[in-house]
Amino acid sequence: MKPTVFIHTNHKQKLGAIISRYSMRRNSAHADEFDVRFIEVKDHPCMLEREGQSYLRDGELRPWVNNDLQSFTPLRFAPPGLMGYQGRAVVVDPDVFAQGDVWDLLSRDMGGAAVMCRPKSGRKGRKGAWASSVMLLDCAKLQHWRFEEDFAAMFVPPGGGKPQRDYMDWISLKLENPADIGVIENEWNDFDHLTPDTKLLHNTKRYTQPWKTGLKIDFRPADTFQLFPPRHWLRRARRALFGDYKFAGTYKSHPDPAQEKFFFELVQGCLEAGEITRAQLEDEIEQGHLREDALQLVSA
Repeated sequence: MKPTVFIHTNHKQKLGAIISRYSMRRNSAHADEFDVRFIEVKDHPCMLEREGQSYLRDGELRPWVNNDLQSFTPLRFAPPGLMGYQGRAVVVDPDVFAQGDVWDLLSRDMGGAAVMCRPKSGRKGRKGAWASSVMLLDCAKLQHWRFEEDFAAMFVPPGGGKPQRDYMDWISLKLENPADIGVIENEWNDFDHLTPDTKLLHNTKRYTQPWKTGLKIDFRPADTFQLFPPRHWLRRARRALFGDYKFAGTYKSHPDPAQEKFFFELVQGCLEAGEITRAQLEDEIEQGHLREDALQLVSA
């Protein structure tokens, strides 16, 4: 089996996944030596059947929502099983776009590690969280990753009681043996930071994703249990009164125009290569997944 780049996604972020796939192939001198595959929420009944059920996230029970913008994130742990626990894989979020050659990551010496990724930034990073949004995997060393079982473990058991797994611990790789995790350079998962050294650009700040500018917010911001700032308590009150998204505001412009330009140059390339059609872009606009002026930006 060829080394494989897996892009995990759902219907809301499928356009990003298509652009990501194009960027991986276009910017590699070894594109014929690896595969690129999507992993989608819609293809996993174990996720769909959990709609509305309570799962544990950061110590708090909340309902599972398949329609959430980032419902795909647990699928980061599916590649080893999909690879038959053999070979190399890279798994990325659908808002990760290649400027460098992903083959250099797929083929690098892992130094005996089972997983390679970068630490999270800020407070989470200081608490030992890893950024699993881009991972290099030695699938043979990850036979304990059993996606369906691990996903089910986040939920309240049928007879009641406490879930066995917290989403945040899982997604932050805190359940892994630290000795099995190796570090990759930040440029392989560059958080909203684009320079000539960037290998994989990650538009990780959801409020400013370049293809969403002006659209209504369709994700649930993370809560904390801090008393200050009080915006977290206001979010909870708003959701209780009006639902998850009403009065949540709109997506803002990305503070770096170069990243917006980079994204829409990739869209233009996808159109020219026949990887996507204008009709598909129009449909994404109609569904509210793509900003309304996208076609003008592609034509500019």
